[in-house]
Amino acid sequence: MLQTLEKLLRWTTGLMAAMALFSIMWLTLFDVTGRKFLNHSVPGGLELTEILMVIVIFGALPLVSWRGEHVVFDSLDHLIPPWVKEVQNRLIELVCAATFAGLAWLMMQRALRFAEYGDTTVYLQFSIAPVAWLMAGLLLITALVHFLFVFVPASTSDAGGAA
Repeated sequence: MLQTLEKLLRWTTGLMAAMALFSIMWLTLFDVTGRKFLNHSVPGGLELTEILMVIVIFGALPLVSWRGEHVVFDSLDHLIPPWVKEVQNRLIELVCAATFAGLAWLMMQRALRFAEYGDTTVYLQFSIAPVAWLMAGLLLITALVHFLFVFVPASTSDAGGAA
């Protein structure tokens, strides 16, 4: 079941982040080429890049959490008994789950406000609310990944290590 979840994350959030990064690459190429040779940049290029960067960063979060690839300070780990490390890892996963869930809730509140006020980007007039909803959803998925690891330790799930 855990392998299926990992595959699902890779083919959804991972693919989405990869496609957004690929799009940023092409957008930057066209923007720089247009400025250099045509004296004209891509209209709204900065806004598009910002939205795509949101997708890259927040789309990668669930996979980074799944694989335990967060920054970890383990300078004292060799002094801690294994059973304490196990408890510590589960507590850390719980704190991470609560933190990401809290951030998701805050982002949902922000998305509601964006939708209520009709906030848009300056140049292209894209609605900001769907971007905020996407951020909230990806934060919630990340919280669920950490919550899963409270009960199923990341080290035994073939997920790549504890967070």
